[in-house]
Parts: sequence; structure tokens; C-alpha cells
Amino acid sequence: MDPKIAAFRALHEKGCFVLPNPWDPGSAVYLEHLGFKAVATTSAGFAFSQALPDAGVPLEKMLRHVEEIAAATRIPVNADFQNGYADQPEQVAANVTRCARTGVAGLSIEDSTSAGKLYDRSLAIERVQAARKAIDATGSGVVFTARCEAFLLGVPDAAKIALDRLVAFAEAGADCLYAPGVRDPETIAAIVKAVAPRPINVLVGAPGPTVSQLASLGVRRISVGGALARAAWAGFVRAAREILEQGTFGGFAGATPFGELETLFKTAAGTRAG
Repeated sequence: MDPKIAAFRALHEKGCFVLPNPWDPGSAVYLEHLGFKAVATTSAGFAFSQALPDAGVPLEKMLRHVEEIAAATRIPVNADFQNGYADQPEQVAANVTRCARTGVAGLSIEDSTSAGKLYDRSLAIERVQAARKAIDATGSGVVFTARCEAFLLGVPDAAKIALDRLVAFAEAGADCLYAPGVRDPETIAAIVKAVAPRPINVLVGAPGPTVSQLASLGVRRISVGGALARAAWAGFVRAAREILEQGTFGGFAGATPFGELETLFKTAAGTRAG
């Protein structure tokens, strides 16, 4: 088994870890430099960097992006693979196979269509089963996360639907379960209990519960989606607006020093070349 995959699997076995989401190789390398043990791509963060809406990046471009992020770091990378870029299980399997071969240590697929609706329950389960078989066929050991988008889509009875589907996805072979948008501690704890011993991932995209609080609920993995990218955009937007509207450059006061970034990336480039 690839050492990155083995390391990623080990992270899911105990404790609680944060899986931050870079949107390009530079941000991925910096997160590794800070000491994070693994990272995950963000479909939204990358899409915005390409002047596209979330889900607007085509399959081939996303595969190249995922491969680029995986090659840039020495730590495990999880791919945000959206809905597998297909509706039917057979094509999901084919696309998942390609993603698993990009050098990632894990990948996730969603149970929602490109039109923003949940797949029928039976089809959603079949898609998870197909992805599971595809990953197994690669012999890679890539960690497979199945997502239920009920909370993000605001569907009625989201908690009931998410709990039901995540249990079904666990039974269908998912290694990790994820319902982005769940915030209620009782619901989080219920999901943890229902899918145990499989780990769950919780999304934190705004100020809220701490790592220790989520860990106390039994959460194993915490990701931030596009929040880091949006935080970077916020600094950029504030500085640019100040220049345009006030003719001043105060937004540069807190900028990361050129020398710090130059040294980091020069070292990282040398490591990759070596």
C-alpha cells in the first residue's frame, strides 16, 4: 500500500483530525508546512480560482487538478470528487477508478445530482456500491467517503434522511461518512453512533464548534470545504476595494512576507525535484 494511503487510513482509526482544504498547490504546500497531517481538495475553492461556479469544473480538468495537488505534497490528499461526474453507477465506477489512480489517498462522492437534487435512495446506494467495487478493483486501499447532501440542499426532514442514507452507505461499503451542513450536536452524535465503528466527517465553514467539542461528540475528521479559499478571497477583495475606492494600500499591512513564501516554495520545489 502506498505510504500516503496507509497514513491516511491510520488517521481515521482513532482520535480527531482536521482535514483543511487547499485550492491550489501553493496553499496545499503551505498547509503541509504548518503541520497538518493531510489535506482535501475543494471543488468550490478550485472552481472560484478558475472563474467558475462550484460544480462548474469539467471532469478532465478536475482530474488534472487533483493529480497536481497530490503531486505537490508529501502528505495524503483526499479528492472532493463531487457526484462522481456521472449519474449511473457504471460511469461513476469508471470515473472513480480514474480518480483513485491520480495519487490521492482518499476520495468522496455525493448523493446529489448536478441539478441540485438528491438521487433516489436506491440509486444513491447503487452508486456507493459501484464506487466501492471500483476502488477495490484498483487494489489501492484509497479511503472512500460517501456524502449525503440533505442538509446543504435544505430538504425537508434532512436529519432523518441523512441518518438513514449514511447508515445505508456504510453498509454499502463506504469507509467514512459525511453529511455536510449538519450542525446540531445531538444529530452529530446520533450519526456517529449509527455508523460506528466507521468514522464520520463534519464540515465547519463558519465560526462554530471547536475541534475539541466535535471530538467529544465522536467526530473523527473535520474539513472546511471552501472556507479557507473564501477567507483568502476576503483579504484580496478588501485590499482591492480599498485601492479602487480610497486610493490607499492599507490592505497590504498584514500580507505574508515575500521572503517567507519565496523560501518555502523554493525549498518545496527542490524537494519535489529531488
